[in-house]
Amino acid sequence: MSVRKRGEAPTANGKPNGTTTYHLEASDAKTDHTRWRLRDDDGRHTWHYLQTDEELKQWPMTVADRYFLGMDPGLPQLPTPRTPLQASENGLAFYTRLQLPPGNWACEYGGPMFLLPGLIVTLYVTDHRLSRPEEIEIVRYIFSMQNLGAKNGGDGGWGLHVEGDSSVFGTAMNYTALRLLGVEAEDERMRKARGCLLGLGGALAAPHWGKFWLSVLGVMEWEIVNPVPPELWLLPDWVPIAPWRWWIHMRMVFLPMSYAWSKKWVYPHAETDAVVRGLRQELFTLPYEEVRWGRYRNAISGRDNYHPKSWVLNLVNWFLVLVWIPFLRMGWLVQRAEKWTWRLIQMEDENSDYADLAPVNNPMNMLCCCIAEGPEAYSVKRHRERIREFLFMSKGGMMMNGTNGVQVWDTAFTIQALVGAGLATKPEYHEMLLKALQFLESQQFVDHCVGYTTSPTYSDPPTSKTSPETGYRSPRRGGWGFSNRDQGYVVSDCVSEAIKAILMLQTLKDPANPSRPLFPEVLSLERQKWAIDIILSLQNTNGGVASYETRRGGEWLEYLNAAEVFGRIMVEYDYPECTTACVTALSLFHSLNPNYRAKDIENFQKRAVQWIRTNQRADGSWYGSWGICFTYAGMFALESLKTQGETYENSERVRRACQFFLDKQAEDGGWGESYRSCETGVWCPHPEGSQVVNTAWVVIGLLEAHFPYKEPLERAVRLLMGRQQGNGEWLQEGIEGVFNKSCMISYPNYKFIFPVKALGMFERRFGGLEMNGSVMNEKRTSKKEEMNGTT
Repeated sequence: MSVRKRGEAPTANGKPNGTTTYHLEASDAKTDHTRWRLRDDDGRHTWHYLQTDEELKQWPMTVADRYFLGMDPGLPQLPTPRTPLQASENGLAFYTRLQLPPGNWACEYGGPMFLLPGLIVTLYVTDHRLSRPEEIEIVRYIFSMQNLGAKNGGDGGWGLHVEGDSSVFGTAMNYTALRLLGVEAEDERMRKARGCLLGLGGALAAPHWGKFWLSVLGVMEWEIVNPVPPELWLLPDWVPIAPWRWWIHMRMVFLPMSYAWSKKWVYPHAETDAVVRGLRQELFTLPYEEVRWGRYRNAISGRDNYHPKSWVLNLVNWFLVLVWIPFLRMGWLVQRAEKWTWRLIQMEDENSDYADLAPVNNPMNMLCCCIAEGPEAYSVKRHRERIREFLFMSKGGMMMNGTNGVQVWDTAFTIQALVGAGLATKPEYHEMLLKALQFLESQQFVDHCVGYTTSPTYSDPPTSKTSPETGYRSPRRGGWGFSNRDQGYVVSDCVSEAIKAILMLQTLKDPANPSRPLFPEVLSLERQKWAIDIILSLQNTNGGVASYETRRGGEWLEYLNAAEVFGRIMVEYDYPECTTACVTALSLFHSLNPNYRAKDIENFQKRAVQWIRTNQRADGSWYGSWGICFTYAGMFALESLKTQGETYENSERVRRACQFFLDKQAEDGGWGESYRSCETGVWCPHPEGSQVVNTAWVVIGLLEAHFPYKEPLERAVRLLMGRQQGNGEWLQEGIEGVFNKSCMISYPNYKFIFPVKALGMFERRFGGLEMNGSVMNEKRTSKKEEMNGTT
């Protein structure tokens, strides 16, 4: 197995600026990166290419611009830290310069390699293409992620995500995107990719989503796509398989997909378009004219088949194809189903001002708007405008982020890091923290979803009940999303981490005058209560907490998982990360406001903590679903148990959790966990050794547990300090995040947030650890020699 690390010029097991080992040709078109600028309009991030010298003069580059583009940020070398706290502050000296004017942080939240192709197909078939500079940089990015050289066997393909082995889905879709963007089929890298694809069985072996997009483009025919009937949306709500019961991401992809499938819409110029006609000859292992499309409906490459179709799903598809569609699917029923799914699509667009949930359903919704209202409709054009917020520039080109950013999430964690490190009261960080606090206040949802106040499920305080009148959305007023207010979706741990960060700052006392708060009350008590109400509405019957909503369907619905490349995607699940975040937020709020919904909070915490306890594995670990993996979940679990009085001293389960971490500590003092842990469900060490982020997570977890022994923690702290660069930066290492078990995603700000917190927490617990420069330099040299294969 080969795992790619994002970057170049190996130094201390890391890579500069979180960039990538790019496989680009000198002849490739490239824009002038000094002309790119990131705009942050109240949390809406968009990149702009300046055309004139006058524009350059009016809009100078920032440190953040240069950093994201892989340029020298121009920050000074700092005094060599001699203690963990000094190293923590050196990290902040770098990281604070990346803060954007509204108070939040940005990053390349990339990783999935199936996002850009869906966008490119949609823009191509609706004739709403990107600007030339954007297209040039997208081509560069896709090529930079190609499996060439030492990366994943160098077979020329693309995987599901940037560190993944080549798959049919990744290779067919990214090859298609490059061709639509003007890359010639005989480019040497395209020939290499084509050989990889055909060796895997060709595009006929693509999973369901790949066949959908290629059918929209006209490269395939709709007969190859397993049915996605919109009639399912007409099922009564009490039916156990009704789509409203599915996980939000699955149903919001299925919704526009079912509308387009029912219309059997195809790119109008497919028969005359030279690129489409070329793709028909390039993507398959047999001549296009000879393909019997229906025979390949269930064909899928073993590389893509992470979650094979169940016999139940195969039976349902058989019934739909052979019985329902030819004999029972009446025209009036189809018309009614299409009308209702179109209304649900409109409600999704209205609730988010056309930003939508994520970059999978956003292009699909844009496609449906084109089908329903024409390519010049306002809805199509507004989608086209909002799509820019998903695009992000890096040294290797322009990627598509996994959402429209990480603004709320990273900002909340940044505040908590400074509080945890004991640095939030220092005057030099006051302005930065005040801006971050004000940003979080500005991003709270203060309105209800479309239709909620007039629906039969309206309640104050809210409950988890939903209805068709709300588009099956849960209540949101008082909550926060992952990115910004526009996106409009409450996420349980985002609400919890945001309100926790706000309360931490708003309750800090001024060291110069302890009778006064250090920060203003930007979030009123009423709005704090709104947030608590949202958290209390999100608990499942077993005590656990899921991501966006309470669980609406049983796990047996995975028998209907048609995505194939993802696991645990059909329904909401209880997650230790989400459950623990809610526990810690409620604990903090209740300590400050003991009379508000005291019984409800007590019951919530009691049941949630019991779920956390039972979710722990026999070996002491917790499986993480949103970060890699056991190190991530364990940190949160130990923090939440501490709020309930459980620590290493008095809790056997906490001691087991600590021992699990100690058993995994590497010789260099750190921890390194591979994304394979997420896929397999068992601990898999990172093939390139200790990782800064994993190490920081474990240090924080052990400190939260009140682990009493200094030596293992000291070794880890030395590693964190030894990996730090002279300007305070930590270099990018392995990928940090995951979703649906099989797809990895980047959280590059984690390499600042969590080491800063871990180092400060260590010093608060154990005092200053003297580290002279020679020790640090020896550590760096040793690591560099190790990477070069010497002793």
